[in-house]
Amino acid sequence: MDRLEHLEHLDKHLVEELAQVARETVRDELREQSRKQRRTALLYAASGAAALYAGAAVALAVGLALAIGLPGWAAALITAAILGAAAYALRGAAHPKHGAPSAPGRVIGGTAPAAPPGGLGVPYPPMPTEPPDTGHHRA
Repeated sequence: MDRLEHLEHLDKHLVEELAQVARETVRDELREQSRKQRRTALLYAASGAAALYAGAAVALAVGLALAIGLPGWAAALITAAILGAAAYALRGAAHPKHGAPSAPGRVIGGTAPAAPPGGLGVPYPPMPTEPPDTGHHRA
């Protein structure tokens, strides 16, 4: 019996050691992935900031170009109207219209399409018109 108890102790020790190695490996992998994701997020943020300043420079250039033939307040007002229209158009492009048809495969009313949205041409099985009879069970 003493030998079996010794083997149990070795098994427990081996399991604990394997669990520790697995935890360290997962921790190192997650640390490496999060480091890469932080770098990517930083680059996206810097890109967004640069794009914001580029857009501001374009808006300023448009305003100054309009100010050549118009008073400053009118050039600023026209530039603001152009930017507002662009923002409204971009917002409309980002959100689907309420009256537009839904995405393929989704049925929000009416009947399901005759074929699945994958385009394989295999039709759906017909829907039963009556619920199945569950009163009789065969043994």
